[in-house]
Amino acid sequence: MRSLRRVLLSVRWYLRELTDESAYDRYVAHVRHGHPEARVPSRRDFERMRTDRQEGDPRQGFRCC
Repeated sequence: MRSLRRVLLSVRWYLRELTDESAYDRYVAHVRHGHPEARVPSRRDFERMRTDRQEGDPRQGFRCC
């Protein structure tokens, strides 16, 4: 059972990294570690900031939708 659990956790980690679902968790850890007095944005605000940054950067390529 432990090996199955380990495999499932590994698959979950891989999928979260692949889809960048873990970006918010990494950002929260960064803010709390480097700027403990700063307000941590909600997930929705974070996604909005990330989308705005990606759309404003011409190196990100064309986004149609």
